Amino acid sequence: MSNKGSSSRSSSAQSRHSDRVVSQTSLDAKLHADFEDSDQPGAAANRSSTAESGRVPSSSVSAYLQLMQRGKFVQPYGCLLSIEAQTLNIIAFSENAAEMLDLAPHAVPSIDQREALTIGTDVRTLFRSTSSAALQKAASFGDVNLLNPILVHCKSSGKPFYAIMHRIDVGLVIDLEPVNPTDVPVTAASALKSYKLASKAISRLQSLPSGNISLLCDVLVREVSELTGYDRVMAYKFHEDEHGEVIAECRRPDLEPYLGLHYPATDIPQASRFLFMKNKVRMICDCNASPVKVIQDKKLDQPITLCGSTLRAPHGCHAQYMSNMGSIASLVMSVTINEVDDSMGTDQRGTKLWGLVVCHHTSPRFIPFPLRYACEFLLQVFGIQLNKEVELAAQVREKHILRTQTILCDMLLRDAYIYLHTIS
Repeated sequence: MSNKGSSSRSSSAQSRHSDRVVSQTSLDAKLHADFEDSDQPGAAANRSSTAESGRVPSSSVSAYLQLMQRGKFVQPYGCLLSIEAQTLNIIAFSENAAEMLDLAPHAVPSIDQREALTIGTDVRTLFRSTSSAALQKAASFGDVNLLNPILVHCKSSGKPFYAIMHRIDVGLVIDLEPVNPTDVPVTAASALKSYKLASKAISRLQSLPSGNISLLCDVLVREVSELTGYDRVMAYKFHEDEHGEVIAECRRPDLEPYLGLHYPATDIPQASRFLFMKNKVRMICDCNASPVKVIQDKKLDQPITLCGSTLRAPHGCHAQYMSNMGSIASLVMSVTINEVDDSMGTDQRGTKLWGLVVCHHTSPRFIPFPLRYACEFLLQVFGIQLNKEVELAAQVREKHILRTQTILCDMLLRDAYIYLHTIS
């Protein structure tokens, strides 16, 4: 009987959650449209203000979601290439790719120089032989994410890049992030150092006593702050009604504290939450930097998806929101836990976004991919620890409910017995 009751409560909660997601997505689309149409974007971007949630046409919501996932722009700190998986021919590239890969001619271009990067170019011709071989091997690998990052050198100058690859519906995306040349000889050692730093942080998390989520979050934000050096690091929890709360914070002493503050659900749009589930670490180096357009093959039916791209540019509304908060750079990492659904087996449960670890910096800031990857690993371990605590708390609540039900039943039975005894 208790299992049926628990399953019923879980199903009801899931239904309410779905309704809230649909409702909030419509409101997110309306707020985004208001920002785009506003003559005063600074005021429109203050998403904490109350907004009327009138019904938004489904076509407008679809267009908004399309824009969020297929926004056509990337951040300028790196460049993007997209290729066909079989031929390795380029089907899309960011406008800054030729210059960043040292393909842009410095004088009057020859025909060869002019055609060095265009739609249909074999990506292997842009890099040195060992790099081209590494990219070709990765393209044929099942889970290409396991190979990231791949160290490559552009053909003309030998400039080093981290190639970060992932699959999309029409092929592969290669995000190219420049590597400081002085770091190249010790790239492997540098990555190892990052993992060692993460392992120390992981050990500290795992040594904490159970039953204290607050302490777990406090230690996490301190460890992330030490690893990354951001001015402010926050643990941000989503509540049942989708609004967020800062439950832990490590900040520069002169900054205003955000600990304990609550923010409306629209501060983190549902489309962004979906993207955080797809791409667990999101870095914005400079919200004031002009985004770079992605040029693509005209034969493609729609803009390429940038959901998994490390370079995906922030949309204007979010960039303005960051600026309003005095934050120029950010690093956001998702915290996921198991869905609580007693009607499903433990191996069938999905995951949900419990919250975020949000890092803010008051000036432009770049964190190399190996260190970001180490942070992602740290967050995975934190998620496992947190999941245990959440499940333990749920068990305690369930026992309390059952105990209360038992007491009420005993009281009813006792009163009924007294009544029957009295009238007899």
